[in-house]
Formats: sequence, C-alpha cells, structure tokens
Amino acid sequence: MGKNKVVFALVIIVVFAIVGAGISLICSKFIKFGDVKIVETSAQGSAAAKPMVGTIVFDPPLPQDAPADIKDAAMLGYNILMDTQKYAPGYVGNKLNCQSCHFKGGITQGGKNGGLSLVGVAATYPRYRKGLNYAEDLVTRTNDCFEKSMNGKLLPPDSKEMTAIVTYFQWISKGLPIYGNITWLGIKHIQSNHKPDPQNGIQIFTQKCAICHGDNGAGTDIAPPLWGNNSFNDGAGMANPENLAAFAHLNMPFKNPDLTVEEALDVAAFVTGQPRLHFAQKK
Repeated sequence: MGKNKVVFALVIIVVFAIVGAGISLICSKFIKFGDVKIVETSAQGSAAAKPMVGTIVFDPPLPQDAPADIKDAAMLGYNILMDTQKYAPGYVGNKLNCQSCHFKGGITQGGKNGGLSLVGVAATYPRYRKGLNYAEDLVTRTNDCFEKSMNGKLLPPDSKEMTAIVTYFQWISKGLPIYGNITWLGIKHIQSNHKPDPQNGIQIFTQKCAICHGDNGAGTDIAPPLWGNNSFNDGAGMANPENLAAFAHLNMPFKNPDLTVEEALDVAAFVTGQPRLHFAQKK
C-alpha cells in the first residue's frame, strides 16, 4: 500500500505540472508581461505631468468647452467674473468688476500684464489664512472678495451665483494636481530697498494713471476707481501698499506696463493713502 501511495502522488504531481504549463502557455497569449512598466510619479503623485515629471503645465480649458451638464453654470461664473455689475448686481457695492484684478476672468498665467490668475484656485483651497489662523475654503475666500474688494454682500453658499463661480473655478482648474505647486497663482511682493514716497507717487499717478483712472481716482469708462466710495474698501488686498505695488508694476499702465519698481512703490503708497470706505467685520 505504501508503494502504491507514492506512485499515486507522483502521478498527481506530474498531472498538475502539465496542466500548469498549459495554463501558462494559454495566458501568455493574452498577457505580455514584458510590456508592464513602472511609472515614476512626481512628489504630488501625478503620473500624467508633462512635459517632465513634476512640471505643472498651464493649459486651462475654456468655459464654453465645459461639459453640457455644467456648461451653463461655468459660463455664468465666467460672466460674473467679467461683468459683476450686470450678473451679480445685488452683491456689489462699488463700481468694480472681478476682472478689474482678474483679467480675462482669471484665465491668464499672471505675470506681466496678466493680472491675478484664477487657474488652479480650485486645486489649492482650502488654504491656510494668517488672518484667520485657520484654513479657509473657496466659498469663504470668494465671499471675502465680494465683501472687501467689491465692498458688497456675502453670496449665500447655495446661491445660483456662488455655485456658478465655484463651478467655473473648478472647470478652469481641471487636470491640475490638488495642492500642487501652481507657480502662477498669487502675487509676489517687490523686493527692494526703496522707501516708498507718496509725494512722488502723486506725480507718477498724474503722468501715467490719471488718463485712465481719472484725475481724482474716481475711475472712467475704461478703468475702475482707485479710491473713494466706489472703489475697494480698506479691508481689500489691494489696500495693502505691497500688494498694489506688485500688481501695478506688472500690469500698469494697462496693456503696456512700464512702471519701474520705484514708481510702482511710490504710486501704491499714494493711492492706498487716499480715502476709501472702511470694512466693518461682521460678527
């Protein structure tokens, strides 16, 4: 009996070996193991980064190219950015539009004559804010602009307008890595030892700014007001001389920016020193 058991076991082993070889042969017809590749990803975990690993490419989709189910919302969001006075009049308290700072609805790469880009903001919020000592989401950040830069009112988070704006932000941020290093976002302060001189800023304003913004800074048909009741209030980012100087240096005069670092610092010191409405923090 012992010998027979050994023979039976050997037969079973041989049969399994033959069957296994057959299965491997069949599978090899369908699975090419030699073609399997390990894709190295960037620190952000993006395997699709181009043209090289870790590089984030500026290639935003246009609002009119949004899928049918969100196209109306994306287009309304874009229109609100471009003509806030018309498309969100109940929430604006001055004569500015979002595009006063966010040129072309924010679909720019920032930098020289690009205004403040919005491409990628949906991938970088919630974000830590010093003033809050906490993280702030995109809805809250958008409303911050409406209350301060637009001197207006809070948009209800579930309103048609806010939904449209956030949809637009998310669409133009499509494909960008969450919390990736999106270099074109934000505003970079000027690094200079020059001490801003508001008196010289008056001369710069008269020579290069008044032709568009008006002699009294109240704005014209082609440019927004820079101070007074119809401009941003003192809680807005542009009320900070460092922010305004950096923005002016890169973007002013509009479409032909030529302010030197010193001129930008001086004119920003002058403009931010002019009277404007006070922002009262709501409790």
